[in-house]
Amino acid sequence: MAHHDFTPDHYHTTIGWHDPVLEIDSGDTVATTTVDARGRDQTGERVTPRGNPMTGPFFVRGAEEGDTLIVHLEELTPNRPWGWTGGQVAANVLEPGFTPEFHDNPKPQFDDDARPSFRWNVDLEAGTVQLATGDGPMTRTPIALDPMVGCFGVGPAGGQAISTATSSTHGGNMDYRGFRQGTQVQFPVFAPGALFHLGDGHATQGDGEIVGTGVEISFAVRFKVELIKGRRIGWPRALDDTWMMAVGNARPLDQCVQHATTEMLSWLTSEEIGLDSRTAHHLLGQCVEYDLGNVFDPAYTMVCKIRRDQVDALRDA
Repeated sequence: MAHHDFTPDHYHTTIGWHDPVLEIDSGDTVATTTVDARGRDQTGERVTPRGNPMTGPFFVRGAEEGDTLIVHLEELTPNRPWGWTGGQVAANVLEPGFTPEFHDNPKPQFDDDARPSFRWNVDLEAGTVQLATGDGPMTRTPIALDPMVGCFGVGPAGGQAISTATSSTHGGNMDYRGFRQGTQVQFPVFAPGALFHLGDGHATQGDGEIVGTGVEISFAVRFKVELIKGRRIGWPRALDDTWMMAVGNARPLDQCVQHATTEMLSWLTSEEIGLDSRTAHHLLGQCVEYDLGNVFDPAYTMVCKIRRDQVDALRDA
């Protein structure tokens, strides 16, 4: 097991079968950086075009189709003191015909690509984010810092390169706030070397990313990879100290629910967990919880989750 410090010099706005930037082994750790969704680095300089630019891909030796790649998110730290957000809830999550009225207080600070956005202060020491300008309540009321990674994944099936605007079985732009530091995320492997990409850091974000952004910011990251040979999964999965999570990415939203719920049932009844099918169905029927990931982008994200202690109790019964 080795540690690698990697400094990116180019980025991708697709997750695909791109030339690897670094070869690593299962068990290795990588420390690197990401730029924000508009390609700005820790100094605020735009170093690459907008569109959720990805750092990577990282080639994991020995990974091949039919394996599972586990990515341990060991560090997700904003590395500059400001971020930016959109300022209007997306039309697709509002009633048709609803028209908001704005009085330009505060006025947008950025107009990149004709999408007005707002600057937020990010205070690592205080653990807060706060709207930076204007005289409204949001400039006087800090919000808790809660860093998470919005877009990451592996090379998709069939040699594809899929836009970082969307998501599928390979991961991608899921914008799920549960992808925090300390979480391990599992991906099905489709490409030789798995080809792991990551980017799109958020200092905080509400469920659904309903204004099209979190507090977008560049990150210092550290992750560890673990390869499970011969274990095939269908959709991304995740574990933290409390939850087992299965992820479905699609549109419409009911299809996300179907993917995520089916993946959870498959996981609970797998050799790894070992519940019988009826027990798994009863457990989900009375104890399942669902979290909304992205509902802004072309594919939506739904997370089906169950408490790990409930699963462990049934395994020990």
